[in-house]
Amino acid sequence: MENKKSTSIYILLTIAVLVLVNVLSDQFSFRLDLTQEGRYTLSDATENILKNLEEPVTVKAYFTKQDLPPQYLKVREDFKDMLIEFNEISGGNVVYEFIDPSEKPELEQEAMQNGIQPVQIQVREKDQMKVIKAYLGAVLTHGDMSERIPFMNEGAAMEYALATSIKKISVVNKPKIGFIQGHGEPTIDLMEQASFALSILYTIEPVELTDSTDLSQYKTLALIAPKDSFPPRHLAMLDNYLANGGNMYVGINRIDADMQTQQAKELTTGLETWLANKGLTVENNSVIDKNCATISVTQQQGFFRFNRPMQFVYIPMIRTFADHPITKGLEQVFLEFASTLSYNGDTSINFTPILMSSEKSSTLSLPLSMDLNKNWTDNELSLSNLNVGGILSGKLAGDVPSKMVVISDGDFSINGEGQQAQQKNPDNISLFVNSIDWLSDDTGLIELRTKGITSRPIDEMEDGTKQFLKWFNFLLPIILILIYGFIRAQRRKNLRIKRMQEGYVN
Repeated sequence: MENKKSTSIYILLTIAVLVLVNVLSDQFSFRLDLTQEGRYTLSDATENILKNLEEPVTVKAYFTKQDLPPQYLKVREDFKDMLIEFNEISGGNVVYEFIDPSEKPELEQEAMQNGIQPVQIQVREKDQMKVIKAYLGAVLTHGDMSERIPFMNEGAAMEYALATSIKKISVVNKPKIGFIQGHGEPTIDLMEQASFALSILYTIEPVELTDSTDLSQYKTLALIAPKDSFPPRHLAMLDNYLANGGNMYVGINRIDADMQTQQAKELTTGLETWLANKGLTVENNSVIDKNCATISVTQQQGFFRFNRPMQFVYIPMIRTFADHPITKGLEQVFLEFASTLSYNGDTSINFTPILMSSEKSSTLSLPLSMDLNKNWTDNELSLSNLNVGGILSGKLAGDVPSKMVVISDGDFSINGEGQQAQQKNPDNISLFVNSIDWLSDDTGLIELRTKGITSRPIDEMEDGTKQFLKWFNFLLPIILILIYGFIRAQRRKNLRIKRMQEGYVN
């Protein structure tokens, strides 16, 4: 009887504790983040944005609830958890609601009017594949401003999408970034992806270097892929801008490549001489790398023409980065016909390499003919860690310190416009935008742009690592079951011995 009473009290106490935990979880929430990239830990930049909100931001999350595959249900739950954290940190200034557009036709119409379009998702049901229509987006409003996140995919940089959207609609006076024009540089319209990312924090404008141009109004100047010569007075204007503490991004091409004729020659604009006077030489060569992009080459065989994928060593895939805010979180950047950088200036200027080639790379002197069918041997790719991007800092012109990011390829962030636009590798865009952020002293959101689920292809792991992970995943559940069985058997044995002792009372 006493034993039954104890059991009843134990059950009641357990129920009471569970109820108390559920009540407290509505008021207080926390979670442990064990991911390597800190996926579930909000950054200082995000917290600063949220704490500085003076007026509420309303988030309408249009997410389908029913019939979604597990990975998309997880996206919905992660998005909701993040909004809960945003609400708490902002002191209630992030107000949110979740709407399932599939519940009512008017809700579906509202979602589409707000720019949230349905996506088609394949699901398996009763051994058959079917396509369902789902909504996975959100609209943010702040006063008269609004911003939309049309689609939140699995593994996306969720914190970056939310934090930058809030920043974009709540920021008041955006600093200006000037894109220098007039020397064959691409227009801002040809950098659709990069300009969209920059527009979150900055006002971006084209800049012609004339006698009446006031460069001091720009936080940073961007000089990208010029093709024509620079008049001395234009270079003098840039020096004057640096002498007053201005910062610059320079994407310079030393190679004029023609894929139709498969020829590449030296490109001279005067910008390379201007940089050389500061101690930085952009060499007259082309970097080739075993880690490179794959291109499609059209070939003729008899009466037939076909496309064949081919590794193209002239477009290095950069995976070696310095530990620097500009490159933090980047995994791979493709540079189109890059050249090596070397610094031989004095100690008043510091040079920091941030992008390097792989362990199997080399250089070719210009001019050159591209042999697409050549199989490059390891002996021909015997160089390593060639500098293709870096930072100059110090007294670049005059007595006031300034900074300059130099990449030996000006085209890697250009993606075209309209129907001719091509989607660039995301890390290419992040490298460029991170550079502008760092130069503009507004680096808070750099770490978020590349904060998602890190890609770790198992095919690229060492054989030993793959074998370890394989056996670890196979043996761990078995070992845990054996440990549990051993502990339970030991407890039962101890209880049996205890019962056999004289004077034992149950």
